[in-house]
Amino acid sequence: MSANNEPTTKTASAGQNIFALIALVLTLVLLSQIAGQTRWTGGAKLFAEPRFWPAVGLISMTVFLALHVWQLERRIPASMDWKEARSWLRPLEFVAWFMAYVWLVPVIGYLLATFLFVPLLCWRSGYRSRGAMAASALFAVLTVVIFKTLLQVKIPGAMIYEALPEPLRSFFIVNL
Repeated sequence: MSANNEPTTKTASAGQNIFALIALVLTLVLLSQIAGQTRWTGGAKLFAEPRFWPAVGLISMTVFLALHVWQLERRIPASMDWKEARSWLRPLEFVAWFMAYVWLVPVIGYLLATFLFVPLLCWRSGYRSRGAMAASALFAVLTVVIFKTLLQVKIPGAMIYEALPEPLRSFFIVNL
């Protein structure tokens, strides 16, 4: 190891100390909440008490995580550990995409939201050829047709449908 306490090569344990510390803190938070989230009846046998097994699990997790943190070669995170930890956040982008989709379906409708988000996610994933974009648009339309028509999944009508004339609005709510 170099003088600044950073390994010279990226190892399989990059981010391990950050992960272990986060897990330990979360376990301690859960353990601190056990009295409010479970109860001790006092009338049951020890193994049948509602608080017993959650307490055993949380205490075991706390002890073993503390031992793991204690035996780590480096307890202070290095730059490679923070880089690894930042990479754990990348999947949250797709959670945001999904939440935007869920929020937009009641506003612009299932068909329009699906037809908008499937090609956008295809583009975001790196599939940018005309064929890929056409396939994603076809997939979006087929998804709506299958779910709404064949499977008859009931999805509430969108707010945008309120601006349509009555016969058209009913058609859009039922079929699109």
